[in-house]
Amino acid sequence: MNTTGTDPLGEAMLSVCGETMDAMVSILESLGDVRANTRPPVAGANSPYAIVFHCVGVIEYWAGSVIAGLRIPRDRDAEFTATGSVAVLVDRMTAVRGRLPGWVDIAVGEGLRDRAATGSTRAEAATASPEWVLMHIQRELAQHLGQLELTRDVLNQAEA
Repeated sequence: MNTTGTDPLGEAMLSVCGETMDAMVSILESLGDVRANTRPPVAGANSPYAIVFHCVGVIEYWAGSVIAGLRIPRDRDAEFTATGSVAVLVDRMTAVRGRLPGWVDIAVGEGLRDRAATGSTRAEAATASPEWVLMHIQRELAQHLGQLELTRDVLNQAEA
């Protein structure tokens, strides 16, 4: 099955996720390596890099592991302290984005292949519908895009 043009849910999911990922990449690139790896002066805040790194982990876990059954290793706690090159993270986001259509195809065509995958603090994988998982991925990306936008704004204000 190919979601492009044939499945409305898959098509919508990929379109909205794509817009969200584009916005994340744009913010990272506008910040550059130093600011992307800077935590704002707010207790418990994450750096922009860590936020996007976590989002890649979310997609790999829910789509790659739960949907596609690939058992992609994940250290969720480490995602929030990750640091590195914006270019490397953008490449990683681009790679996961390239794999997402195939994973969405599996969700809408077959369902979930691995409900026992580990790597999340949520227990829903055991009982969730494929539709719930797809919407959960989008919810997480949208939530973290908002967090990323606010984090960027705080960092930009601190520099002004």
